[in-house]
Amino acid sequence: MVVVGAGIAGVACAVELVRAGVPVQVRERGHVRGGRMASKRFDGRPADIGAAYFTVSDPDFAAVADEWRAAGLVREWTDTFWSYDTNGRRDAPGPLRYAAPRGLRSLVEHLAGAVPVTVDRLVLAVEPGPTVDGEPYAAVALAMPGPQAALLLDPALADATRVVQAQTWSPALAAVLRFPSRRWPHFHGAFVNDHPVLSLICDDGDRRGDDAPVLVAHTVPGFAARHLAQPSGAGPAIEQAVRDLLGLAEEATDVHMHRWTYAKPAGDLTGNTHHLDADGIGLAGDAFGKPRVQSAWRSGRDLGRALAARLG
Repeated sequence: MVVVGAGIAGVACAVELVRAGVPVQVRERGHVRGGRMASKRFDGRPADIGAAYFTVSDPDFAAVADEWRAAGLVREWTDTFWSYDTNGRRDAPGPLRYAAPRGLRSLVEHLAGAVPVTVDRLVLAVEPGPTVDGEPYAAVALAMPGPQAALLLDPALADATRVVQAQTWSPALAAVLRFPSRRWPHFHGAFVNDHPVLSLICDDGDRRGDDAPVLVAHTVPGFAARHLAQPSGAGPAIEQAVRDLLGLAEEATDVHMHRWTYAKPAGDLTGNTHHLDADGIGLAGDAFGKPRVQSAWRSGRDLGRALAARLG
């Protein structure tokens, strides 16, 4: 069978199939595995440009996190962010957040292990049979945002098409701002409420544990939507917003922009952790739950187990 998408949901699905002895191929249109757990290197140093961290509440996902910790891939980061609103700034305690010194993408790569993943492999069509680009398979799993899956699905695959068309997603821009030195007060991350540009800022040097003078900012959907066609043009406004919020006189030496057209799903639409229909089409991702790394992993894991039970 085929899994399309090598983010954490697709990889978790494939891991279960491999464990069950079901032959599986994973196809990823991008150059690397990771999906929205994305990291980009700047002068050899990674910065997270997708998910900012992950949290753990599911015992099974905790076991996965323990494996990452044992491999030296994750660190306990913080349980307290700043929170900005019209009344100013306050501490906002929350769950323990985990970070990855080598970037969150390294966690997906570790989870994949020996799972066969082919990158730079674009899938064009999933049709009844099911078939993928004209090749027949026992089943197909689509681990990606619904609007992207909708572009692949033949409308004759009515159940899966209905589910993906019911999903709504919001965009975001991520900006990596590299400064000459660390001139801001110590903080881990900051939620920014009721702001025309910003939704989240993370101190990537604190997150990574190397104290590099790097901040990563995420925007609100409305601002992102206006700049999806040319995200680089949004860089100056984001930098100025970050500097104004943190009181920084020093300009960034470099601003890198990344566009996420489908950054965040608007909630759980089904009540299930995944979708698997009689046509042999499976769907997985964080749209089947809260928009969390843990939700995406669980969705893929559960779909993989359901497919293994059907195909085994």
